[in-house]
Amino acid sequence: MSAEPAGHPGLPLGGALRNPLIHGGIPDSRWPSGYGEGVTLIDWDVAVNTGVRLVRPGPQVDLTEARQAVAQLRELSVTAQHHVREFTGMNSLEPAGPAVIVDRPGWIKANVEGFRVVLEPILDSLGGDRLAGSTAGSITTAVGSRVTGVQLGAVLSYLAGRVLGQYELFLPPDPDGRAPTGRLTLVAPNIVHAERELGVDPHDFRLWVCLHEETHRTQFTANPWLRDYVQEQMRLYLSASNLDASVFLDRLRAIGEAVADAVRGNEANLIDVFQSAEQSEILDRITAVMTLAEGHGDYVMDAVGPQVVPTVAEIRRRFQRRREGGNRIDKVIRQLLGFDLKMKQYEEGAAFVRTVVARVGMADFNKVWESPETLPTLAEIREPEAWISRVLHPPVPITTGDAEPDGEADGGADTGTTAPGA
Repeated sequence: MSAEPAGHPGLPLGGALRNPLIHGGIPDSRWPSGYGEGVTLIDWDVAVNTGVRLVRPGPQVDLTEARQAVAQLRELSVTAQHHVREFTGMNSLEPAGPAVIVDRPGWIKANVEGFRVVLEPILDSLGGDRLAGSTAGSITTAVGSRVTGVQLGAVLSYLAGRVLGQYELFLPPDPDGRAPTGRLTLVAPNIVHAERELGVDPHDFRLWVCLHEETHRTQFTANPWLRDYVQEQMRLYLSASNLDASVFLDRLRAIGEAVADAVRGNEANLIDVFQSAEQSEILDRITAVMTLAEGHGDYVMDAVGPQVVPTVAEIRRRFQRRREGGNRIDKVIRQLLGFDLKMKQYEEGAAFVRTVVARVGMADFNKVWESPETLPTLAEIREPEAWISRVLHPPVPITTGDAEPDGEADGGADTGTTAPGA
């Protein structure tokens, strides 16, 4: 799922938005007939091969330790299901087995598949009208599907050494053509590396990560509409792409300026370089739901308390220092790819959840998951009281016939609600 601590619900979503040169794919005989017959903008095999070739090896572990880590992660992913259900009051509508445990190359391969699931159906519907015989087609030829595949592979190789886990929303269809609903994945080498670097209790840290990812799984499996909503917003975002040649080349040139700004310490990233005004509005909606999801995961993994994860406070302190660290080059890369925005999502989203739960309790907070209309906007995430007022305490219009004569309502008693904090 994204960069630290434990990812987001599926890199294909966030990754596609952070990699604006990616707009399509090519058919592959390993996929069901008819799937992926779209615009040839990405060579998926090149993406996998590049990512696997560039990714750094994981930490040194002997075979016994590796097997023990994998077995424990599977076990703890199941344990986390109970704790998340009990703490949040949310019940999955689908059976949930143990997490899938992968290494870094396995994570890269899985996420390339996820990109295909997200992008190809959208590009199939857009490609004929938007690219065939157009100037953009010439640009595509110039840039080349292999070049774009290398770009995607390079980004994934960077992420593959940092992601601890993710809930994958978008998966390729099975041999019968059915699309799985999601998969919880944990990257064992990265978890072992992080717990060693932090000097924390391995069992506690692994359960802590599982709690975050299981929260994501529960968000989507307890509320099936949420996956469709995210996918539709993704479709709208890509549909709004401006592939005009002059605009595209202007944005390519702007990359250099963005890199220079990032090196100088300014707040530049590639998302702003490539997106149109219409896409910016759509991205605000996507960012709002992802901020809610990430913040909810961060809140739950800490709030279950020391009775579940005895050293949770120490883990959080050390992990926060790690999250804020990194060398200058790493910080520039994270900023350009949008991962500083991801860190902000964790913080703002968790603050929103904490505030709302403290004010109204978990049951009323869970109304946030009822429909697209009950999701918070970005502004409401920063002002939780606005969401509470809109969703939980909407004003009731008073008609003339409903008004009581002055002084006669309840004998003139004060019926107003107590102001927050009074």
